[in-house]
Amino acid sequence: MNRTRNTEVCSWLGLLVVLGPVLLVAMDGSVLFLTMPAITDALSPSADQSLWILDSYGFAVGSLLIAFGTIGDRYGRKRLLMIGAAIFGLGSVGAAFATSPELLIAFRVLMGVAGATLLPSALAVLGTLFTDPRKRAQAIGIFAATFAAGFAIGPIVAGQLLTHFWWGSVLLINVPVVLVFLVLAPILLGEVRGSGGVGVDIVSVLTSASGLLLSMYAVKHVAAEGVSTGPMILGIAGVALLAVFGRRQRRIDNPLIDFTLFRNPVFTIAIITGFLPLAAWSATAYLAATYLQSVLGLSIADAALLAVPGALVLTVAAVVTPAVVTRIGHSTALITAHFTIAAGLLLLLPTGTGAGIGWYIAATAVAGIGYGISFSVVADIAVAAVPTERAGSAAALAETANELGNALGIALLGSLAAALFRLNGPDLAPTLPETLHLALAPATLEDARTAFTTGLHVVATVAATLHAALGLTAIRILRVSPQREPVEPGSAELDEARREHLGDTRYLAS
Repeated sequence: MNRTRNTEVCSWLGLLVVLGPVLLVAMDGSVLFLTMPAITDALSPSADQSLWILDSYGFAVGSLLIAFGTIGDRYGRKRLLMIGAAIFGLGSVGAAFATSPELLIAFRVLMGVAGATLLPSALAVLGTLFTDPRKRAQAIGIFAATFAAGFAIGPIVAGQLLTHFWWGSVLLINVPVVLVFLVLAPILLGEVRGSGGVGVDIVSVLTSASGLLLSMYAVKHVAAEGVSTGPMILGIAGVALLAVFGRRQRRIDNPLIDFTLFRNPVFTIAIITGFLPLAAWSATAYLAATYLQSVLGLSIADAALLAVPGALVLTVAAVVTPAVVTRIGHSTALITAHFTIAAGLLLLLPTGTGAGIGWYIAATAVAGIGYGISFSVVADIAVAAVPTERAGSAAALAETANELGNALGIALLGSLAAALFRLNGPDLAPTLPETLHLALAPATLEDARTAFTTGLHVVATVAATLHAALGLTAIRILRVSPQREPVEPGSAELDEARREHLGDTRYLAS
């Protein structure tokens, strides 16, 4: 009895150790939102460099998740966790002390590469920690809630640190967690390997990552500075590389992305739901952080405090959704998520240059319900929509959609806001914080604030429209398409599926 109890205690301690890197990977997707005005003051990045500072990390994570899942299969998940955590810590130190925008972007990319090693391996290790199906289901739920909470609390943690320290402190907080993990992981975690034999298609990794980066560079440059020949050529090259990537996935035996899964409309809705809420959340959270500080003139501490209600709602929604879903079903939950997010985003429209705090709090709280629901149900719906033997690929795509949504939301919607500011503002500096540092007449500064607020409204409207359209589509597809309804956590069927796919690093919780 005592031996069993000690084993159980060690399992839960191992979970706590694993959750440290998981929380860091999620937090670092949003921790710089409130920090950008301080980074602008210190490093003076251009408008497109500011966007790269924010989303280069997410691009790296999303582009490499599936590849590192396969590498973990072959070389061992704990080993990959240890290497990834060490590199993540080193990248955090380098980013914290970066002396130029280019260095900060480079270290953020390094952190993203390391982060891509952590998520799939961390979840796969849970299969060795918890052999009991119900306890394993609980652990997976805690894993998913921690990941969702990390995105939500990133700006709050940053706000508290920035009231006392310089901007690099928001990245240095990673170091103690990494050190604790490196000390305890060899003691509490066992090594896990897959069946082996499946290699990583380097050409697919390179063409997908290069295509995304070149395409987004072109979008950002056009948004910040207008159309020019060089960026347009690079953008066309990026699109061509993505086309090559897509064709290659249909021809090779072990593709990074199994596009045949998208023939199932339920799966397609689930993956888009993994992408769109993160895109809307990341873009509006970044823009709202700038709005609170640069338009309304709030301090970093006050702006961080105002983000607390939305973060709490999002986290609670992510935690309670699995229990609610057993009563209302996954389809109803997903449809509710889209319309709730749309309603919350539209609550940003009454915000203005003189007031808007109440509307901001209401918007984040209402949308937070939908965000929390979507983070909790996407992977289950995606996995349930495909045959059991393909659940690993389905869940991996759901997680990849989350990370790419986080990056592309800032890249696309953030670029839309930047373009609107350039066209409607005084056109004296590429960003609002830079404009406010200039010695300008009050009327000119008010024009700049108005232009930025207009960009926030347009982005919120576009994102809300997309969510409403996807919600209507989901009503039609999820109600009429046959699907294998996700089973209750802890049941024999789910246990069998997860017993198989927790041994596969590509099975990820959303």
